[in-house]
Amino acid sequence: MITSDPKELDLLRQSGRILAKTLAIAQAHVRPGVSALELDQIAEQEIRSSGACSAFKNYSSMKGQKPFPASLCVSVNDEVVHGIPSKDKILRQGDIVGLDLGVVYQGFYTDAAVTVAVGKVDIESLRLIETARIALKTALKVRAGDFTGDIGQTIEEVARQNKFNVVRELVGHGVGKSVHEDPEVPCYGKSGTGTKLVSGMVLAIEPMINAGAWKVIFTDDGWTVKTADGSRSAHFEHTVIVTENGCETLTNMV
Repeated sequence: MITSDPKELDLLRQSGRILAKTLAIAQAHVRPGVSALELDQIAEQEIRSSGACSAFKNYSSMKGQKPFPASLCVSVNDEVVHGIPSKDKILRQGDIVGLDLGVVYQGFYTDAAVTVAVGKVDIESLRLIETARIALKTALKVRAGDFTGDIGQTIEEVARQNKFNVVRELVGHGVGKSVHEDPEVPCYGKSGTGTKLVSGMVLAIEPMINAGAWKVIFTDDGWTVKTADGSRSAHFEHTVIVTENGCETLTNMV
């Protein structure tokens, strides 16, 4: 969406604050032995107590797709995104886990994700997580007049500098009035190409970076996406409002 309406901007900010608080609470419960289902239940309870709703639960991205059954995507190790939480998905020492959350508050949607270590993990996994975090931080320096290709090129450059690869079959996106809107915001690209960013544009920018090759597979559950080679993957995401001077991040965790 694109908006300059003060009321809409305020509702977007409130949605982002609820999401950020909820994601921080879920992250604080990550530890060896906890189940993905427990994390989902914690997130859903917090969303509801804040007067908001899950943007993901019962969501379908295409006709005939099985609705997503949870509020929180919990993606472990080689799961890139859209991991379905269950009581049998138990986090173990040395895992990395991506937590992806969407919130809708009074009709306004925000979306954010973070990848965290479960206990003590290997140095390469920590480097992967940090690379994805830095890629997002660097990409958020765009402003009105830049292009989606500038975002993609920035993310890919950070990944390649660290000997990692960006996912090419999944993209960031517009957000605000629904979960997924135009434009697409790939993790790769060429500066000066793609959609031109304008003030008031609301985007979900989300580096997805693999330790191995960029290719992914779509699993039989209809949602979970994994790396094709079994390597680990890290995912970070923020919802932002594009301005003339940069991006206002709506989903910063305190």
